[in-house]
Amino acid sequence: MVHFASRVTGDVKIGKNVWISFAVNGGCYIQGLNKIFIGDDTIFGSGVKIISANHNQENFSKMIYAEPIEIGKKCWIGANAIILASVKLGDNVIVAAGSVVSKSFPDNLVIGGNPAKVIRPNKKT
Repeated sequence: MVHFASRVTGDVKIGKNVWISFAVNGGCYIQGLNKIFIGDDTIFGSGVKIISANHNQENFSKMIYAEPIEIGKKCWIGANAIILASVKLGDNVIVAAGSVVSKSFPDNLVIGGNPAKVIRPNKKT
């Protein structure tokens, strides 16, 4: 089930309880042309964009291959955050609202900004 104001395309695999964020948060765009994996108990806010493929600069009708996006377990993706192609987020990562995540981060961090950077460690819960 996906919120009526959101769009999900491509190959997107979600862990347990992730469907809740898909159902209740509008304005999201999840594009899994290069695959997206979202771990158990991860949540996200309204307006989140997860974009796994970019256009080829010489031919806009073609997409560029990239590694799949992988989001770990128990992550929290804040409202209007953007996660770009090939990003891998470890478990227990919090992404601040409005951030643009263009590179990968390991477990147990709070990240934010444009481009996203480490803000502080995330205390495990």
